[in-house]
Amino acid sequence: MTLQRVLEPEVMDSLDEAQDYDMMDHRAVNQAFAQDFLASGFERGDILDLGTGTAQIPVAICRMHSDCRIMATDASVNMLEIARYNLDRDGMLRRIQLAHVDAKQLRYPDAMFDAVISNSIVHHIPDPASVLSEAIRVTRPGGLLFFRDLLRPDSLDQLQALVETYTGLENQHAKELFAQSLHAALTLQEIRELVGAAGFSPDSVTQTSDRHWTWTAKKPDR
Repeated sequence: MTLQRVLEPEVMDSLDEAQDYDMMDHRAVNQAFAQDFLASGFERGDILDLGTGTAQIPVAICRMHSDCRIMATDASVNMLEIARYNLDRDGMLRRIQLAHVDAKQLRYPDAMFDAVISNSIVHHIPDPASVLSEAIRVTRPGGLLFFRDLLRPDSLDQLQALVETYTGLENQHAKELFAQSLHAALTLQEIRELVGAAGFSPDSVTQTSDRHWTWTAKKPDR
């Protein structure tokens, strides 16, 4: 029997949550996201990052690619405050702009961005179709969509094993956050159904690790 989805708070907006998230060791995951995104067909231009958290992934992308600018958005004020510190520390304030934005209702015009990316926003959203729809809307024709998120395990035993494997050295709060995120994540079948309903091939979503799926697609040209 498949583990049922249990929603977690949509916005991680407490200072403790933001600080714990920023202190967790995401380096390998962030590096892999940046490398995989840049290898998926992105050439140059403006990128929108949905659910940027503390902007660690935009920094990683900009370090690897010199011809891009990133609009890094999040619904959490505390996440963005830490992100601004990170950008200042890393000398990225000119290339990465921060914005307090609800990914379900983007204020940007149609076809504004050359690429829209997101790491781990989908599991926070009760109705992820709204985020996918908005991401598609603001991507230019021929632009790139690159989403990665957690996979919901089949059982509590599998969930706990993943928590111990990947957050075993973190504090208890960090372990609890990761466990809640896994429980709130979608299955591969669920995200494929959403992508298919949005007009893209379900096969454009693949499992890319023991705990992640990735959706890579280009928006059709007019």
